[in-house]
Amino acid sequence: MSLIKVPYLRVLFSKNKELYKAIKNIFGFYPGNIFLYELAFRHKSASTLAFNGNKLSNERLEYLGDAILSAVVADFLFRKFPFKEEGFLTEMRSKIVSRAQLNKLGQRLGIGALIRSNPETRIQCRSIMGDAFEAFIGAVYLDKGYNFTYKLIVNRIISVHFDLEKLEREDTNFKSKLIEWGQKEKRKVEFKVIKEVGDGYNKQYVVQIFIDTEPYGVGQDYSIKGADQLASEKTLNMFSQKNQQTV
Repeated sequence: MSLIKVPYLRVLFSKNKELYKAIKNIFGFYPGNIFLYELAFRHKSASTLAFNGNKLSNERLEYLGDAILSAVVADFLFRKFPFKEEGFLTEMRSKIVSRAQLNKLGQRLGIGALIRSNPETRIQCRSIMGDAFEAFIGAVYLDKGYNFTYKLIVNRIISVHFDLEKLEREDTNFKSKLIEWGQKEKRKVEFKVIKEVGDGYNKQYVVQIFIDTEPYGVGQDYSIKGADQLASEKTLNMFSQKNQQTV
């Protein structure tokens, strides 16, 4: 992959030289517009005010990066598996870009050391790694363009950090698995938000699963979708422990 060079002296005498070096070490290139990367690693709990009064954090870059990452992965899978159907491609993309996978990826890459956030948030917000990685992808796209970003994601992320054969065999959508079981067994499966904990960026949702009005697994996460998955996984584990045929 061709890399866009940045004069060594700019890095050496920059107040952001540590960030320059960290990105070079982790991802193999020097940033052009370092401000974008500073912003990518700034969580909203540590936001600053711009001259116009707007808060500066990585939320907008996260939104952009999510779209770019999804598009690149979709294109890569389309070419990688030319004879697979749409359902397979959609599921594989979801496995790669899921919040759980991106959080693990962020930990493996060591980007936690680059993130600026409220210390309390760092403990509570389990999605902070994945959010920052998506924001980073947004920054790369704005700084280097789509082709550079595509090669970075494919060559340095997917090829290095994802075992596609193993991922293909994994069944990680616990909610879908539970819903399919309910349809097969003619059981009514409901997902109910029973509580909301905290507020603002610390807000979490508590979801409990009811099967024919009987309470089962409980999950708590910063998104309802995440809480649904955790509650579903716990419910399926409860069935497994009881040696019931769930699938």
